[in-house]
Amino acid sequence: MSIAILPMSAEYGWNPATVGLIQSSFFWGYLLTQIAGGIWADTVGGKRVLGFAVIWWSIATILTPVAAKLGLPYLLVVRAFMGVGEGVAMPAMNNILSKWVPVQERSRSLALVYSGMYLGSVTGLAFSPFLIHQFGWPSVFYSFGSLGTVWLILWLTKAESSPLEDPTLLPKERKLIADNCASKEPVKSIPWRLILSKPPVWALIGCHFCHNWGTFILLTWMPTYYHQVLKFNLMESGLLSVFPWMTMAISANAGGWIADTLVSRGFSVTNVRKIMQTIGFLGPAFFLTQLKHIDSPTMAVLCMACSQGTDAFSQSGLYSNHQDIAPRYSGVLLGLSNTAGVLAGVLGTAATGHILQHGSWDDVFTISVGLYLVGTVVWNLFSTGEKIID
Repeated sequence: MSIAILPMSAEYGWNPATVGLIQSSFFWGYLLTQIAGGIWADTVGGKRVLGFAVIWWSIATILTPVAAKLGLPYLLVVRAFMGVGEGVAMPAMNNILSKWVPVQERSRSLALVYSGMYLGSVTGLAFSPFLIHQFGWPSVFYSFGSLGTVWLILWLTKAESSPLEDPTLLPKERKLIADNCASKEPVKSIPWRLILSKPPVWALIGCHFCHNWGTFILLTWMPTYYHQVLKFNLMESGLLSVFPWMTMAISANAGGWIADTLVSRGFSVTNVRKIMQTIGFLGPAFFLTQLKHIDSPTMAVLCMACSQGTDAFSQSGLYSNHQDIAPRYSGVLLGLSNTAGVLAGVLGTAATGHILQHGSWDDVFTISVGLYLVGTVVWNLFSTGEKIID
């Protein structure tokens, strides 16, 4: 959508505020299913939840061009429906990882899985301009929406929610995982009062908000920034938007290996999580402040790539922390904190459209930097890497 919105807004005559509304409408549905997705995954298993999610958002993607032609209200509803499907995905993934991955491999496994999202952005941004140029903007939604069907066939035949359900697993493999994974038994009830009484949980929720404000703005508005400020055409905007996400995929995995190596060498999990997330906050804050001093488009793209690259260290910081502090309830906890993160996406994406009507991109980046700095302080004061909820 971040690429297709450019020809769509030209065809339908949308102003920046309307574009911001459309971009943020995805997050309306995404916000609704975070906690529900976590509860669902922790109780019935991540395989079913993730399978449902992918087919749901694939259908919504395919319906997007039809909705756009019917009118803006229909488009907003379909984008929100797409968010409903995607909202349960990360809680489901967190649930599956908590059951399959030994503690000492947590950071790099989570970074590897989540880097698939970055590579998906790379693929979408790289191919969307070509599809639009050759077949028109609706082809983007038809082609990528259809891929969910292929994935679903593989998922249903190859994946299992936990090692206990996998008949192909060798006994020694099952024992290794069982001995080193904290999350084993299915969850029957959620201790909400206990979870919400812990300061590290609130630190996680608040920092997720601070992190996602900047991340979602870049995700949804980056091609527009390239097009409007750096004067790149549609093809260039799409291709150059690839570099920050490719950088994220690489640095997320590098950060995961660094974090797990530090843990294996005796560093406390708490200190490792604080180090990695501090990089994930201060790195983007520094590089975004440099954009106002840069005139060269090449340096601006490099700066954006460095911002996103350091942001990816968050995969070994706050995104790994759910499994640290509450492994049995990691899906629910991710749903809880990501609700705050999605709220930041809704507010930040919509606010950017309004800011650009009356202000500048410098104003947009200044707010993001301020939240990164607040997140750094809160994370280092209140977070922990120790299990606080059994």
